[in-house]
Amino acid sequence: MSLSITDLEQLQTEHPEWQMELVDGKIIVSPPSDYESEEIGTRLITFLNNWVMSRKLGRVTGSSTGFILPNIEEDNLEKRNLRSPYVSFVRAERLKKTKRDFVELVPDLMVEIKSKTDRIKPLEEKIQLFLQLGSVVGILIDPDKLTVTVYRINQAPIVLQNGDTLTLLDLLPGWELVISDLWPPEFE
Repeated sequence: MSLSITDLEQLQTEHPEWQMELVDGKIIVSPPSDYESEEIGTRLITFLNNWVMSRKLGRVTGSSTGFILPNIEEDNLEKRNLRSPYVSFVRAERLKKTKRDFVELVPDLMVEIKSKTDRIKPLEEKIQLFLQLGSVVGILIDPDKLTVTVYRINQAPIVLQNGDTLTLLDLLPGWELVISDLWPPEFE
């Protein structure tokens, strides 16, 4: 049985605490993030949002935001996928007014953060899907290896480590993030 976005919305009404995506007619329920992955995501959202909001460049959202992706089979609207990147950015000209619903677009930037139980390959596949559908940049943050891998369509991935600086000149000219600033601090 192939499920639809309407089915997912009904299930969300019954279980609002669940994090769900709709992939090829199947509802995927994700477990909660581990503390470190969520803290890294929150730090990235803070750094991005401070830059984006003050310049009115667009919208930054977290892992609960659902994007209705373009359907590869255009004649079948019931097979649309609804996916949720860990962090996303949509340029202002593409989403001038926020919506009280899922949005039917692909974010300009999507970020996945490897949690304790994630495998890298499915995260890379998700990033590649978003790039194929129109995302400009995909990023994979791996707290286990302390790396940030930047993906662009038809380009080799760029792996950044501590001491490196992340820039996204094509999306956020002037924005810079020192990779080591992503990792949670240790308090004495």
